Amino acid sequence: MLNITLKAFVIWLGILILAILNGVIREAILIPEIGKNAGFILSGILLSTCILLVTYFTLPWIGKRSVTTYIFIGIGWLCITLLFEFSFGLAQGNSWLQLFEAYTFKDGNIWPIVMIVIAVAPYLSAKIRS
Repeated sequence: MLNITLKAFVIWLGILILAILNGVIREAILIPEIGKNAGFILSGILLSTCILLVTYFTLPWIGKRSVTTYIFIGIGWLCITLLFEFSFGLAQGNSWLQLFEAYTFKDGNIWPIVMIVIAVAPYLSAKIRS
């Protein structure tokens, strides 16, 4: 079980790197070029697509597992993503109100949908692969 957990964590780290790059691209290119609302929406779609592709292509590394395992991996990814988001935000001096604002669909932000995607990506990818 530790092997699966470690592999799932390594995959999540890859997703984290892509998410950070996505944020840099959103702030440096998308929002200045197409505006805040469209930039957030496109950024969310791009990140969700990256999450699904990474999960789909790395799933064989985890190996064929039970549906329950894929569900636990998705829930684990969701939990560590939320832990990372809130810890990083608080460390930057953001208030709880500012942190929760990302979950309100304000200004085109579709972060709650991205969170759903990260939670279901392992199960969905396994379903597509089988």
